[in-house]
This record gives sequence, structure tokens and C-alpha cells, in this order.
Amino acid sequence: MSAAPGVLTPAMEWVAPDDWQVIDFISDLHLSDALPRTFEAWAAYMQGTVADAVVILGDLFEFWPGSDAVQLDFEARCIRVIRTTAGQRHVALMVGNRDFLLTPQFLRDIGVQPLTDPTLLRAWHQQVLLLTHGDALCLDDVAYQQFRAWTRNPATQADFLARPLAERVKLGAGIRHASEAGRRQAPPAGGWADLDRAAAVACLRSAGAIHMLHGHTHRPGHSALAPGFDRQVLSDWDLDDVPPRAEVLRLSRDGIVRLAPQAATAA
Repeated sequence: MSAAPGVLTPAMEWVAPDDWQVIDFISDLHLSDALPRTFEAWAAYMQGTVADAVVILGDLFEFWPGSDAVQLDFEARCIRVIRTTAGQRHVALMVGNRDFLLTPQFLRDIGVQPLTDPTLLRAWHQQVLLLTHGDALCLDDVAYQQFRAWTRNPATQADFLARPLAERVKLGAGIRHASEAGRRQAPPAGGWADLDRAAAVACLRSAGAIHMLHGHTHRPGHSALAPGFDRQVLSDWDLDDVPPRAEVLRLSRDGIVRLAPQAATAA
């Protein structure tokens, strides 16, 4: 994504191997040691899914403080799950608004294919999907777009990463607590910010696609963006909440289905 809100860089094109049968998509897991049930469900899914590939479309972590986070117990456990899964099936990841400090080189080092935002996926010569996390298209959230531009600035990131890991973790904990407090609040009168439909359609047209798949908004479902253009929205995961939430979007030659994580591990 470009730093300018709603403006897409040219989509990276990714062609899935013809011998793949199933591609799974998940996003917005917000993994942290404060959500043990969510971690366990995610780990069981990653190691048990029957998919040929797992694609994570952002916000795998509630906060990723930098590559040296592998020194931390919880983050190291997560990376072990990813390494193990990547040894069994293809794993690809697109960063979101919480884990944007996951660098392409770090991902490659743990066996994961980094995806640019957006990525145009072509599968089986018939399925064409534009993949994006979605946050850069939420144009009505002006304050967030300003914050996003600031955090994606290389100078801002360099200043943050120069701080000791313990300080970065503490700052991340503050972000997590603020996020949890925000989730407990009632939505504003107009509802939480959603993708700007005109900008989303413009992105689809630019990429030569009509179907978009994204996360970020925590509003799972399928809907039209405009005549001839539609989107699939991924669910967030929170198995520590009541009621629990988690969903896998599964793509095959027959189309798209939504599955509970346990169902995704059944042949």
C-alpha cells in the first residue's frame, strides 16, 4: 500500500500451483499471551489443517515489537508453530496494522512467503482474488489514516526499533490495553469505519479483478461493493471472549466456504 490513504501500489501477482486443492485464509488473530485459548486454537488449526496453503492477511499478532521478539517466550512459541507449519504446507503472510514490523526477510527466514498489500491471487485458471488487509481503505477513519502514515514512515520505525526491546514491549502492552478498552465500547452512532467502497472498486479495477478478500474490519461476510464487484470479509479470532469467534475462509476449485477452525482440520 502507498502511504497515501486509499491509493494502491500495483498489485503483486501470485499464481497458485495447479496441483493445490485447497487454500485457507485467516486474519486478525491478534495473538498475545493474554489470549491463551485463541493461541491454542490457532496452533491446532495451523498444524492440523488439510489445506495446501495457509494465507494470513494481517494482524497475526496483537503487537509485534521487532524481529528480536523471538527472545520472548510467547512470541517464540508462535514462531515455532509457524516454522512447523511451513515445513508441512505453504504459508504466506501479509502484514496488517498491528504486525507491520514483521519484515519480509524475517518472514523468509522462518519459511513464510511475504505478500505485498495488495496481492492479486490467480488459482486454477479460474479464481482471481485481490487480497488486502483492508486498513488503508478505511478512509472515513481520518485519525487512523494519519496514525498509519506516521507508523509506516521509515524514520518513525527506525526510531522505535532503536529502543530497548523491553521498552518496545511495554509500549505494545499499552496499545493492547487501549485496543481491549476500545472493543468493550459501544460503536459510534454511524458504526465502526468500513472500507470506502469507491476506493475499493478503484483498487479492483486497477488490478483487473472483481473479487476482493480482506480482513481488518471484523465484519465477516460476503457483500457487493458495486454492480459487478464484491468482497469477502474475514473474521477476527477471539476464543477467549464470549461468545468465541473464529473462522477460516477456504478456497477451492468449487468456490469459497466458511469453516470453524476444527472443521478445517477434518479431511
